[in-house]
Amino acid sequence: MKKRLTTMALVITAAMTLFTGCSSSKGSTGDTAKKLVIGIDDKFAPMGFRDDKNEIVGFDIDYAKAAAEKMGTTAVFQPIDWSTKESELSSGRIDLIWNGYTITDERKGKVLFTKPYLKNAQVAVTLAKSNLTKLDDLAGKTVGLQSLSSAADALNDSPLKSKVKAVTEYADNVLALSDLKIGRVDAVIIDEVVIKYYMSKEQGTFKLLGESLAPEEYGIGVKKGNEALLQKLQKTLDEMNQDGTAAKISQKWFGEDKVLK
Repeated sequence: MKKRLTTMALVITAAMTLFTGCSSSKGSTGDTAKKLVIGIDDKFAPMGFRDDKNEIVGFDIDYAKAAAEKMGTTAVFQPIDWSTKESELSSGRIDLIWNGYTITDERKGKVLFTKPYLKNAQVAVTLAKSNLTKLDDLAGKTVGLQSLSSAADALNDSPLKSKVKAVTEYADNVLALSDLKIGRVDAVIIDEVVIKYYMSKEQGTFKLLGESLAPEEYGIGVKKGNEALLQKLQKTLDEMNQDGTAAKISQKWFGEDKVLK
């Protein structure tokens, strides 16, 4: 009898565990709730970065949160090593790359992209007190940039690459700009969106050189083979353009509607 009771107790316990597990995975509407894990560079202001309270904020953060809500899910932001972003996506550790992620032909071979949602350009920045004024002035100089970024791609595709003395690579733009301030590099190749944010916060510290290296556009990276998520996300982004949600977020971070329609 004792053995039979023990067996019955195990069966009841297993059934209750299964029931509880199923219940916890349901949202208020009865649909299965799934979190979207989004890989970000948490030092990429104003797209995604940590504020004074160490909270992750930014244009892409607000944009992703709004999209996830409309999709009936929750956005979870996972800071990653930006140089391994495609590996993180293909392994399934993240669901999306969404943080100022430039669309390139090389990356199209690794991930699925949404339509472009924001224009950008790679530019060269130096200190305001520098006598450098144009890209050609970087001949014989040392430049810094974020490793395995579109800044590196832009420089490699530019005639400037053969003229500079050396290229120093950094884990993020914050480190590159810090070295620029103390004179370890003469200039930094960086996203225009990013450096304009820093220039607004540190007025009189930096200046842009005359020309940009390369125009580009930001998109959201989805794992190859996950066309269903790509289509659902793109439909949501299109709706956010139509109902004014995207424009409102852009106004908050840029003071204007910069989102591509």
